[in-house]
Amino acid sequence: MSTAMNFSSKTFTPRPPDKGAFPLDHFGECSAFKERFMECLRHSGYESAACRQRAMAYLECRMDRQLMANEPLEKLGFKDLINEKSEEKPGK
Repeated sequence: MSTAMNFSSKTFTPRPPDKGAFPLDHFGECSAFKERFMECLRHSGYESAACRQRAMAYLECRMDRQLMANEPLEKLGFKDLINEKSEEKPGK
């Protein structure tokens, strides 16, 4: 008895992530930012909304050191925090 398997002609084509791959921080250039973020998470009961300032600082560090593509922080979900910073600094 022979078993025939019918394979469809459709094939799966993998697609890279929208934001690309994140290179590892081999030299620990942003590890201090990461540790402050993780400490904040532990103290807040892992409520990430309470640690958004530190998350933004960590991503800025990674962008500054070309460990991720430069993206406007507004596109990364920090528009409200950027507006708060500009309100804190009074214009001359």
